[in-house]
Amino acid sequence: MRGRGQMTQRTCCGGRRSAAKWSTAIKIKIMLFHPSPRCCLLWKSLAGWRTWRSWLSSLHSSSVSAHSGPGSLDGSTRLPSDSTDKVPHTPVMLKEVLHYLDIQQGQVVLDMTFGGGGHTKAILSMVPEVQVLALDRDPTAISLAEKLAKETSGRVTPLLGRFSELEVLLSDLKVKPGSVDAVLLDAGCSSMQMDQAERGFSLSKDGPLDMRMDGDRYPEMPSAADVVDTLDRQALASILTAYGEERHARKIASAIVEARRISPITRTQQLANVVAGSLPAAVVYARKDRLSRRAHIATKTFQALRIFVNDELNELHAGLRAAREALRPGGRLCVITFHSLEDRLVKRFLRGHDLSNLDQQHFSPREQGLWKERSAPENAHWLPLRRKVITPEKDDVKDNPRGRSAKLRAALRR
Repeated sequence: MRGRGQMTQRTCCGGRRSAAKWSTAIKIKIMLFHPSPRCCLLWKSLAGWRTWRSWLSSLHSSSVSAHSGPGSLDGSTRLPSDSTDKVPHTPVMLKEVLHYLDIQQGQVVLDMTFGGGGHTKAILSMVPEVQVLALDRDPTAISLAEKLAKETSGRVTPLLGRFSELEVLLSDLKVKPGSVDAVLLDAGCSSMQMDQAERGFSLSKDGPLDMRMDGDRYPEMPSAADVVDTLDRQALASILTAYGEERHARKIASAIVEARRISPITRTQQLANVVAGSLPAAVVYARKDRLSRRAHIATKTFQALRIFVNDELNELHAGLRAAREALRPGGRLCVITFHSLEDRLVKRFLRGHDLSNLDQQHFSPREQGLWKERSAPENAHWLPLRRKVITPEKDDVKDNPRGRSAKLRAALRR
């Protein structure tokens, strides 16, 4: 992880950036996603939006040297110290994915979240004569995809980039819109990222509080540590409420602000302890997961920070639109999500709701009533392959507990 200086200064790419600038840039993003009465005027003006977008653009342009083309890694991209060959990977709902994708010989398949490669390997094993385009924003995942490409005589084509960059990457490969036969989009954080302590995603392993899925591709992109060390109490509470649906967001935010006055919060276990110490023992020990097992009280806090740092909801929406453009008529789409925010977005997209103003829409349960009152428009793009959402079987959850919250939606491109 990058070195951290005083709270008033950061050193990035040879230049200095004040904590106030970090805070301002991040606050703009919060206001754009979740407008309060005090920032409603920001919604009616493009100034804030242009500021945020121009800031992101500057990050992309400053990192061109780290991305030398589709599926390539150069010496400037640093990989985690752990050997990627030793990372175990259990694909989620593999049987269901293979069933609904219904891949045939000679088809082109797009795996939009290669991760550890579990789904792609199963596809290649089941249908040998198939071409897989393997996309991932994580350089570590792409290194695995490149290795698999060599082992399979080029039947895998690695693509390093985000969902929002997919259309450009496909265009560079001369892949025409409407020519892909099947698409798998596996949203969220991969097991590989969770298992590497230095990535900062895991509650159970101490490491730097990073959480950036892109690794060091964009050095100036704020990490989770930048977020918790610079934003004020109200902004932190907004993130925890919006992206983690955390009921105790205000108390946790207050505890974070108080703790960082003593020492900057730079480690995962440090943040987890701050969150646990902010709430009564009865609350800390009462939280359970879907298997009725004790869940760490900081789980939702970590989820919220990860989603915010990686702009996951906007990226998911961009990925769904890119998948729609890439698929041929009759092509199949499978989307796996791991929490309610993602699933609501996917469900509404497949039903044909207008999500063009996604940044202005709040996907909290309080908004569900308003959405249910609106009649779903007839979708000219998608035909559901199954009406209800698909969830893992009990035996699968026992074998792979991390997939317990997974939901699969499958649709046919009209």
